Amino acid sequence: MANTRSAKKAVRKIARRTKVNNSRQSRMRTFVRKVEEAIGAGDKKAAEEALKQAQPEVMRAAQKRVLHKNTASRRLSRLSARVKALGA
Repeated sequence: MANTRSAKKAVRKIARRTKVNNSRQSRMRTFVRKVEEAIGAGDKKAAEEALKQAQPEVMRAAQKRVLHKNTASRRLSRLSARVKALGA
């Protein structure tokens, strides 16, 4: 257990940051799930709209270092490819 003032403060900061990061990650997953559901339903128009909303959320998560930037790009790329394939 932390026993110096600075270590105790660090523990508090980490707890706050963890809550913020968890909420960001949850928000991002929600938007991605909406895209997945639209793809599953086969609704290309809804999937494209959901993807437009999901893209900034995923990139914001990368910008805030909740996700690695390459991970965010890969996820968006794969989602985009799946949405595009719906029309074919």
